[in-house]
Amino acid sequence: MGSEMFFIIAGMALVTFATRFAAVALLGQKKMPAGLERWLRHIPTGILTALIVPTLLLPEGYVNLSFDNHYLMAGLVAAAAAWKSRNMVTTLILGMGTMFLLRLLS
Repeated sequence: MGSEMFFIIAGMALVTFATRFAAVALLGQKKMPAGLERWLRHIPTGILTALIVPTLLLPEGYVNLSFDNHYLMAGLVAAAAAWKSRNMVTTLILGMGTMFLLRLLS
């Protein structure tokens, strides 16, 4: 590993630490307003949705809402399992199992 790579990794670590430490230092001692706290609770859901939906709807680069879209079918099964069971392991097993079966049958 060259010194350039070391400095890149060290710089990334420093920037990551600085941004997280600044947030904790600024907000750690103060109580956040209730509205901001409610708003911040929705950020993980929004980010996860922004990552997953394009994968489910655009697997080949265009919108595919047919039964041939295995990603969408497995995603719908996983979403139903998550909603009904509220269990991550069940959701993963059913979603991945559906994808496996669809790939096996096609």
